[in-house]
Amino acid sequence: MKRNAFRMLAVLGLVAMSANRGVAQEFEEETVRLSSQVLKEIMAIPVKGIPESLLADAQGIAIVPAMIKGGFIVGAQHGHGVVLSRDDAGNWKAPTFVTVTGGSVGWQAGVQSTDLILVFRNKRGVEGLLRGKVKFGVDASVAAGPVGRQASAATDTQLKAEILSWSRSRGLFAGVSIDGGVVQVDRRSNGNYYAVKPGDVPGIPQSAFQLMEQVRAFSGPLPKGNPAIAPSPFGGNDAEALRKNLAETSRRMQGLLDETWQKHLALPADIYDASAPASRDVLAQCVTRYRTVAGDARYQKLAERPEFQETYSLLIRYQAASAQPATANPGSIPLPPPPP
Repeated sequence: MKRNAFRMLAVLGLVAMSANRGVAQEFEEETVRLSSQVLKEIMAIPVKGIPESLLADAQGIAIVPAMIKGGFIVGAQHGHGVVLSRDDAGNWKAPTFVTVTGGSVGWQAGVQSTDLILVFRNKRGVEGLLRGKVKFGVDASVAAGPVGRQASAATDTQLKAEILSWSRSRGLFAGVSIDGGVVQVDRRSNGNYYAVKPGDVPGIPQSAFQLMEQVRAFSGPLPKGNPAIAPSPFGGNDAEALRKNLAETSRRMQGLLDETWQKHLALPADIYDASAPASRDVLAQCVTRYRTVAGDARYQKLAERPEFQETYSLLIRYQAASAQPATANPGSIPLPPPPP
C-alpha cells in the first residue's frame, strides 16, 4: 500500500514539474490502472467486499487509490481518482477524474495512505459532482458502507445516505465515515487523458474500457434500461404486427448511419417485404450483432438513441414471436417444439 502511495506521489511530482503532456497522460493512466486494481482486489472476496446489491443499484462509483494522509508535501492533493456514472439507459459511462481534499477519512494510526471508494446511490449526488464538486455532509449525506453480507443489516443512517463510503488500509477493508472534505472534478486530468495525440484515433482509451467493463461485471450483467429487457412502446406479440413496427423503426435508425453501419445492422430483407419469415439462424445472428453494439461502450452514442433501442427491443420480440407455431388451437397448452 505504501509503495503505491509513494509511487503516486512521485508521478504527481513529475506532472507538477513538467509541461510535457505525455508525462501527464502517464499519471492519468496509472490512476485508472490502480483504480481498476483496487476494485478487483476488494471485490475478489465477496464476504468482505462491497455488497453487489449496492453496486447493482448505484448511480455512480468513485475510486481513489492510495489517498495520501496529511500535508507533508506542500500543495499535494490528498487524493486523485476517478468516478464512473450511469447514463439514462443504465450503462456505465467513461471515467471522469476527480480529486478529494480536506476532511477526515477515519485514518488508522500510523497509516500514510488508504484506498477510498464512494458509491453514489442516486443521480442527484453524482450529477452534482460531475457539474463541479460535492462537499461531504453539505451537498450530499455520507455514511459508512456495509461490507459483504452486512448489507442486509443496514442501519437507518445507511439507508438514508446519498453516498456510502469505504476505505482499505493495511489490508483491512471496511465502511468509513467521512467528516468534511470535498470531491471535485479534475478538468486538467480529463483534458490530458482524453487528449488525442497526432496519429491517434479519437475515442476512449483502452484502460478506461477495461475499468468500465470491470464495474459493469460487478454491478450485474444487464444494466437498468437494457433494451433487450425494457418494455416495448408497442403492444402485443403478434409476429406480423411486430414485423411491421420493426421495419418502420429500422428504417428510422438506418437514416442515422453511414453505409458501413447500415450493412452491419441491416435486417433480413423479409422483414421489409414479408415475402416469407426470416430463418431462425438469420434472426439469431442479427440479435447477436445488436447485443454486441448495445454492450460495447465505444458505441454508446448509438446504443442510447431511441431508434436503436426500439429496433433492438422489437427484434428480440419478433425473434420470440417467430419461434411460435403459425397456428394453434385456442385452448392448447403453449409448448416449445417436440424433441427430435
